Amino acid sequence: MPEPLFQRVALIGIGLIGSSIARVVREENLAREIVISTRSPQTLARAEELGLGDRYEADAAVAVEGADLVVLGIPVGASEAVAKWIAPSLKKGAILTDVGSTKASVVAQIAPHVPKGVHFIPGHPIAGTEHSGPDAGFATLFQNRWCILTPLPGTNPEALEKLSAFWRACGSNVDTMDPQHHDLVLAIVSHLPHLIAYNIVGTADDLETVTKSEVIKYSASGFRDFTRLAASDPTMWRDVCLHNKDAILEMLARFSEDLAALQRAIRWGDGQALFDLFTRTRGIRRSIIEAGQETAAPDFGRHKA
Repeated sequence: MPEPLFQRVALIGIGLIGSSIARVVREENLAREIVISTRSPQTLARAEELGLGDRYEADAAVAVEGADLVVLGIPVGASEAVAKWIAPSLKKGAILTDVGSTKASVVAQIAPHVPKGVHFIPGHPIAGTEHSGPDAGFATLFQNRWCILTPLPGTNPEALEKLSAFWRACGSNVDTMDPQHHDLVLAIVSHLPHLIAYNIVGTADDLETVTKSEVIKYSASGFRDFTRLAASDPTMWRDVCLHNKDAILEMLARFSEDLAALQRAIRWGDGQALFDLFTRTRGIRRSIIEAGQETAAPDFGRHKA
C-alpha cells in the first residue's frame, strides 16, 4: 500500500461530505490519523460510534493542531467564525480547504484570518445526495465526480498539486477556476435547480385543490424528482442563497425570462417553439450521460443508495 498523502487530516464538520471523506481516507489510506470535530455533541458521538475517525474533539481549535490537511465541511455562513476559531492553532505548511457550494463568499470570510505559511485553497466537490449527517456518507460518493478548486493568486503550486492529488485519490476529477466564475457556473447547474425544486414542492403543498394524498400517490409522474432536491439540508441551502446572492439572482432573472417565453408559446399554441425547446433540452440530457455524470438506465425510485 502506498504511503499516506498526509500524516493527520482534521475534518471540521462531519455531515454527508465530511463523513464520506472520512470513509474514503480510511479506505484508501490517505492519512495516518483522522481527527473529527463538530459543534453538536450528539453528531460527534455518532461519528465515534460509526468509527469514522481516530480522535474526536469538541473544540475545533484542538482538532486542527498538528494537522497537515484541514477540511471545513460546514455551512458556508459559518466560515468566518470557524476560521477565527481555528486560525491560531493551524500549523505552518498546513493546507486549509473547504467543501462549500459558494466560493467568493467563503474566500472573503476565511482569507483574512489565515496565518502566514498556511496554504488556503478553497474547494468544492460536486457530489452529494439529499441526505445529511454522518450516517449519510459513503466512500464512493466522489467517484467520477468533479471537484473544483479555486486557488487564490500566489497559491503555492506544490500545495495545490497535493490537494489535487488528494481529491483524485478520493475518486474525483479535479478542475480549477476563479471563485467568481465558480459561483456563476454553480448558480445554474446546482443552485437554481434546487430553488426551483423547493418552490414547486412548496407550491404543491400550498394547493388546496389537490390533496396531499394525491400529490404523494401520483408523484412518480415527475414531482418525485423535484422532492429529492427539495429534501436537501435547509441550513446549507439557506446559506447558499445568502452567500451567492448576485449569481443566483442573475440566473433567476434569466430563468424568469425563459419561463415567460414558454408561457407565451403555450398561450398562443406555438407548437414549433415548444417542440424546438424540448428537443434542445433532450440533447443536454444525452450530453450529461455521455460525459459519465449520469446513466441512461431507468430509475423508478427503487435503486439502492
